[in-house]
Amino acid sequence: MIRWRGAAIVRGAVRGPTVTYGLIAACCLLFALSPVSGLDPGYGTGDAILSAQSDYFARWGVVPDELMAGRPHSLLTPLTALFVHGSWLHLLGNMLFLYVFGAMAEERVGRIEFALFYLLAGYLALLGYAVAHADSDQTLVGASGAISAVLGAFLYLFPRARVTSVFPFLLFLPLRFPAWIVLVFWFALQWLAIRGASSGPGVAYLAHLVGFGLGFLYAWGRFRGADRVQPRKPVKPAGPAATEGESQP
Repeated sequence: MIRWRGAAIVRGAVRGPTVTYGLIAACCLLFALSPVSGLDPGYGTGDAILSAQSDYFARWGVVPDELMAGRPHSLLTPLTALFVHGSWLHLLGNMLFLYVFGAMAEERVGRIEFALFYLLAGYLALLGYAVAHADSDQTLVGASGAISAVLGAFLYLFPRARVTSVFPFLLFLPLRFPAWIVLVFWFALQWLAIRGASSGPGVAYLAHLVGFGLGFLYAWGRFRGADRVQPRKPVKPAGPAATEGESQP
């Protein structure tokens, strides 16, 4: 018997989404230690900290033209870039999405498989962006590609889960919608944004779409024909965006 209780699917005993929480902790810790957070005075101020930030992004982020040239160090950057963020807002936004959608996806998929899926999909999403912008020397960082893959998998696994969302054009009213409506709307926004997006840092909409597609295809291939999980009882909201629980007898 599998039931959704709070933050975990239970099969006899409660299991927490430890991989999701571990990824969030790792991203937050690495960001706090980086020159981008501003928490370590050892990086200095002014030009010194700007130089340290530039070196940090160049070392651990994806530079498409270097990756496409096959430089040995750059081949690992689609992995390391998943744990690098450009600002506090960038970090908090990504971690909120991972927290809201990652827990249920992890419990459905399994810890080890979820970890491998997250890393591989994130790598391929950033690689896909680099292939499309092979001549770009702009650095790409962030977990958005991997988290987009989680969203794609979530859409297939829990299409009827209720998601509490806040939309600016609706006067910031918190409204609940089925997950498929929220995530299809999100996908459409990413698609439309590509038309007006540059290849500069922080505008990796293509990586979002590649990750989302990979996540959906993975879940479809992995769970096609399996019993679909249906929504039963809501989970207590965990923040400005939250899902309602799903259960299966």
